[in-house]
Amino acid sequence: MTFSNLLTFVSLAAALTGANAALTRRVACPDGVNTATNAACCQLFAVRDDLQQNLFHGGQCTAEAHESLRLTFHDAIAISPALEAQGKFGGGGADGSIAIFSDIETAFHPNIGLDEIVALQKPFIARHNLSVADFIQFAGAIGASNCPGAPQLAAFVGRKDATQPAPDGLVPEPFHTPDQIFDRLADASQGEFDPILTVWLLTAHTVAAANDVDPTKSGLPFDSTPNLWDTQFFVETQLRGVLFPGSGGNQGEVESPLPGEIRLQSDHTIARDSRTACEWQSFVDNQPKAQAMFQFVFHDLSILGQNIDDLVDCTEVVPIPPPPQGITHLPAGKTMNDIEQACADTPFPTLPIDPGPATSVAPVPKPPAATA
Repeated sequence: MTFSNLLTFVSLAAALTGANAALTRRVACPDGVNTATNAACCQLFAVRDDLQQNLFHGGQCTAEAHESLRLTFHDAIAISPALEAQGKFGGGGADGSIAIFSDIETAFHPNIGLDEIVALQKPFIARHNLSVADFIQFAGAIGASNCPGAPQLAAFVGRKDATQPAPDGLVPEPFHTPDQIFDRLADASQGEFDPILTVWLLTAHTVAAANDVDPTKSGLPFDSTPNLWDTQFFVETQLRGVLFPGSGGNQGEVESPLPGEIRLQSDHTIARDSRTACEWQSFVDNQPKAQAMFQFVFHDLSILGQNIDDLVDCTEVVPIPPPPQGITHLPAGKTMNDIEQACADTPFPTLPIDPGPATSVAPVPKPPAATA
């Protein structure tokens, strides 16, 4: 399915959902304030408001929001039908195991650093009657909704919680090759997450930062606008790398184009791989695609290992994110000559150059330590 056809389908589905919601009889929630299309969604209003006020700083696209979105992937992708076919336990996907068995799973190498957001979320889990599996995915959707330009992400309730930890080795690492990453995601999704959809998933790196790749630096953004859901990530990963933001020589890191910005080896190689380079470039200055494709793929990621027929769609509780901000551009000090174009099929879009002194990227402040 082409992007234009899929975007039309997604837009039509959203329109029909809105129309159906307007025609569907709504349930008055026990709080006396909200209504929902299904009573099972009523509990989420209190969770949403608690998260926004007490974790996301009144609805901000901060490190807590970034890490909550990251946690959705690390929990959900830990499922392997290939292991199950060998008679081994392959993990439960989006089952909350990364928080339920946090002492085990946050010690896995690709999950290093996630113990902090898990600890911050646990008091919220304790005071709301929601499965851990549902909470993790819902918190990620709410966190993303605070980022200007983001899509409204899906929210479901009814997932079954994990009864055992996922096995190690199921979360991709930044030093993995494209083949290793493509194979892992295809296994987790029973073939759905092909190389193209892998690029769609990586759109989340537009609001991301690394705390543990470089041991000397934390909060290193992947692009120059880490608090905006835009397409700068797809531009800046194609700029020629010239420096390391910290110590350099770290596993999974290659040179980045801007002071203060980190580039993961996996992002670098997938942006230049012949199977994905043109898809990567297609996101440049294409905000509707950056919204629609991640919205599409997050829906399916968030229910890996679960039976959708057992779930209730409560996406209506997720706020509509603020509109996009700014324009896609080359960072100040860069020109089109700094682009390492890997797609041979179409020209790289012509972009304006940000005026002023050469761009330097500030770190994203880390969340405070959990106190509860």
